[in-house]
Amino acid sequence: MFTYTTKVRVRYGETDQMGYMYYGNYAEFFEVGRVEMLRSLGLTYKWMEETGIMMPVLEMKCRYLKPALYDEEISIKVTMDKMPGVKIHFRYELFNEKQELIHIGETLLAFINMKTNRPSLPQQEFLDKLKPFFE
Repeated sequence: MFTYTTKVRVRYGETDQMGYMYYGNYAEFFEVGRVEMLRSLGLTYKWMEETGIMMPVLEMKCRYLKPALYDEEISIKVTMDKMPGVKIHFRYELFNEKQELIHIGETLLAFINMKTNRPSLPQQEFLDKLKPFFE
């Protein structure tokens, strides 16, 4: 299992008139979490695309427990429970500044070969960097 946490502050433009983060913006926080998780291993979406693999989202699930509020720093905990194959699954837990769990979610992404537009295994370098977390 691999877990990584990063933080993002809720900006004014991401909120509604109540100062609550707009529900659609949670997907962007998920993206920040998984991009930074991969970056922590020296992997980037840019590198993956340069080597011919893209990662579209196939599914997203969300559960809103408490609102994320304007100017609050949110901790985004991302977990990968199993080694990816042609698909990769992420779980998310978002915590407010009081360390209260405010949101849970999941995304399922696929590795797609950009030349054939077909599902593919990720690059071996990608798998090699993740392997120690799943032994």
